[in-house]
Amino acid sequence: MRAKAPSIYASESAGSVIRTFSVGHHALTVPKAAPGLHLVATPIGNLGDITLRALEILAGVDIIACEDTRITRRLTERYAISAQLMPYHEHNAALARPRILERLAQGASIALVSDAGTPLISDPGFKLVREVCAAGYAVIALPGPSAVLAALSVAALPTDRFFFEGFLPPKETARRARLKELARIEATLVMFESGSRVQDTLADLAEIMGDRDAAICREMTKLHEETRRAPLSQLALAAGTLETRGEFVLVIGPPADTAVMAAHQLDELLRERLVRDSVKDAVAHVVELSGHPRREIYARALQLAKQRDAEGENGKG
Repeated sequence: MRAKAPSIYASESAGSVIRTFSVGHHALTVPKAAPGLHLVATPIGNLGDITLRALEILAGVDIIACEDTRITRRLTERYAISAQLMPYHEHNAALARPRILERLAQGASIALVSDAGTPLISDPGFKLVREVCAAGYAVIALPGPSAVLAALSVAALPTDRFFFEGFLPPKETARRARLKELARIEATLVMFESGSRVQDTLADLAEIMGDRDAAICREMTKLHEETRRAPLSQLALAAGTLETRGEFVLVIGPPADTAVMAAHQLDELLRERLVRDSVKDAVAHVVELSGHPRREIYARALQLAKQRDAEGENGKG
């Protein structure tokens, strides 16, 4: 006989605190959430995008661990949820994780939320989940809003394969180097960008990735939501007209073909990698991105390394 699956709720004894949330001025009572860590997706803008299950769990847990208590409080106040808020973010995570694990050991139910969207996407939550799993406590996912999937759904670009990059490096040299690596990935690319850098990033994208179809998604689900769809060259030219306030998701279509990397592009990529990697590591990386045979890449890497060393010796002379 198959064992009955555990409930996501735990029973409470008489006299316990009454847990409620409110929707449309109607208060609803919920049971205490089961002990463990509940990963709760929250709205990326429009607070109406919260799920009923998420509201039940947020009202039913003992603690809501969140990146910014001020942002999460807007959500809890909207739905009249009174659970305790506890900050958990990249700056205090090392200190907060032991406290969360201690409460879980005492049988607490804890929800983990990000400022917007699904926890663990571009936030420090994976380290907490890893330690909670290692300690043997339950981890329960409550799916919901995601800026990545929302942008993909409106970009009108292929979605059968996509690569999520997150935020690009803020410095120009590192950003351009990373974009050259991403350019070889045969999938739709999704990345986050800040308003202060989006114009520069679009210019780099157009130069490095050519005229691929792309979409700029700004302020997804919010009052001033905007989506622009065009080839990268057109988006880069019109970047000066963008409203730069808000959150941006950039979606770039896959390469038009899988042609082997040109010789000058190959040399450029090898030189960049040889500056920071050994010949062996640089070759392994470039083979994966270029489409050229390893033997050919290795021979060219040795040539470039010798040229670099010779130039260095001449410079000393």
